[in-house]
Amino acid sequence: MKHGAARNCIAAAVFAIASAAAIGIMVPGTRKNPLQDGTFSGTADGRDGPIEVSVTVKDGKIRYAKAEKEQETDFAKPAIQEIIQKFNVSGQTSEADIVSGATITSKATIAALQKAVNAARGKTEKIAAYGDTSCDIVIIGAGGAGLVAATEAASKGAKTIILEKMGIAGGNTNSATGGLNASETSVQKKLGIEDSNEQFFQDTMKGGHNKNNPELVHTMTEKSAETVDWLISLGADLSDVGKMAGSTNRRTHRPQGGAAVGTHLVSVLEEAAKKAGAEIRYGSKVTDVIEKNGKACGVTVSSHGSSYTVSAKAVIIATGGFGANPEMVVSYKSSLSGFGTTNHKGATGDAFAWIQKFGGELVQMDEIQTHPTVIPGNGTMITEAVRGNGAIIVNRDGKRFCPEMATRDVMSKAILEQDGKTAFLVFDQDVRASLKAIEGYVKSGLLTQAESLAELAQKLGIPEAAFEKTMADYAEAQKSGNDPLGRKASEMPRPLTTPPFYAVEIGPAIHHTMGGIAISTEAQVLTSEGTPVPGLFAAGEVTGGIHGGNRLGGNAVADICIFGKIAADSALSYIQNSF
Repeated sequence: MKHGAARNCIAAAVFAIASAAAIGIMVPGTRKNPLQDGTFSGTADGRDGPIEVSVTVKDGKIRYAKAEKEQETDFAKPAIQEIIQKFNVSGQTSEADIVSGATITSKATIAALQKAVNAARGKTEKIAAYGDTSCDIVIIGAGGAGLVAATEAASKGAKTIILEKMGIAGGNTNSATGGLNASETSVQKKLGIEDSNEQFFQDTMKGGHNKNNPELVHTMTEKSAETVDWLISLGADLSDVGKMAGSTNRRTHRPQGGAAVGTHLVSVLEEAAKKAGAEIRYGSKVTDVIEKNGKACGVTVSSHGSSYTVSAKAVIIATGGFGANPEMVVSYKSSLSGFGTTNHKGATGDAFAWIQKFGGELVQMDEIQTHPTVIPGNGTMITEAVRGNGAIIVNRDGKRFCPEMATRDVMSKAILEQDGKTAFLVFDQDVRASLKAIEGYVKSGLLTQAESLAELAQKLGIPEAAFEKTMADYAEAQKSGNDPLGRKASEMPRPLTTPPFYAVEIGPAIHHTMGGIAISTEAQVLTSEGTPVPGLFAAGEVTGGIHGGNRLGGNAVADICIFGKIAADSALSYIQNSF
């Protein structure tokens, strides 16, 4: 499936209504379900809270819609307005919800509009009433790891149910922008890129300060190429390969043009899971994992005010990390008190309490990563790929202070040592043209733009002369391949001399929780004695040990896809040998 196809299909029904309204004709199908005059509301869960919209109908025709309530970030708000504007005026479906990082907001706005239109037609929203049921494999969480596991399990004949507490699929994977790290891949070979699993392993261990579990890292690196091919077979576009901080070689796989990888993979995997026969239940919050004779045999669920049980032969935990739970974060790392987060609101670490009855082990819980390039105050992350494609970072004196391709922990620390504890990410038109993900930032008005370096310095409030010298020195360093701060020649692809010039203020925020549930290389949940818990598996950010003391950009998407697939295969093997 092509990038955005699934989302545009969802949007099409809503915007078709808008198109009809815009030219003043009756909406198709209204003879059977006529629109009632009045104002009708619809609500759906956004990234940071409910999004409520209203649709006004007069003389049996939709006249206009507007947002009534929302709590989204400044970055995401334009997505709401864009969708509503198209609903009111043009009815266009193209690129209605591709703003990087705003997928959750966009889908919620579309869903809320559809609910309002349904209400105008007199249709009562049907809330699924689930009762006790059973399946082969129950998966907790419909983020990247959960969707991969569901696709793999269902495609091999297992009756599979995914339970997702939020209103849409994706979780933090929706915000993944940079790409998926993999080595010795068919894509790299096609592009003439030399890389090796061993170098990928060494880079990951070094990036994690050698705190990583080497067996898990070997598993991730050695299975990365086959996972890329598997994703491509499902319809994923991973044809562009870039480089991110800490990687020796170009190995970050992403859609053509450097488009955001997360939203693309979520749409592909959600469709693939459903096509394979997996059932996805949204608004279904797991409250516990059921234990019987030391084995995991199902879950209890809360959904729309009622509770029920899903009995299963195997349970896969794919709930994500705990970066949106400030109390839990501070309990493990007090120095992060008051930090913002890039995480969606569902990343709260629910699963850690569930494994206690099994003697499940938690590892490296204090290893919590901050992302260095997050817009202060609203949690919008500027992808590391912007630096990978050439951007630099300057402080309020207009000077560089750290090699921009340093790992996230080093870069975050360096920024916090600057005046104001923030800095400015700076790049030119060549960088913008090289990375499609940047268009989302432009579209949302997040960037400061200027036709000259002096003008940009004035707008940022930094010394013009110092800034111009910094840029001239960097252009010379890029040309010679010798950077005084230590940025490698291969990490300086552009001299940053092509106007217009762009900048955005950035600072560190909580991004990834490296610690979590201890697992084996087969994604089995382990006890403190290192023995597997029968029937219980885990994958993705909910697990610990893979990334050590610092995660390299591009390794999270690799982790969730590789171990999500392993978890499904291990669960299938467990069922075959135990039942």
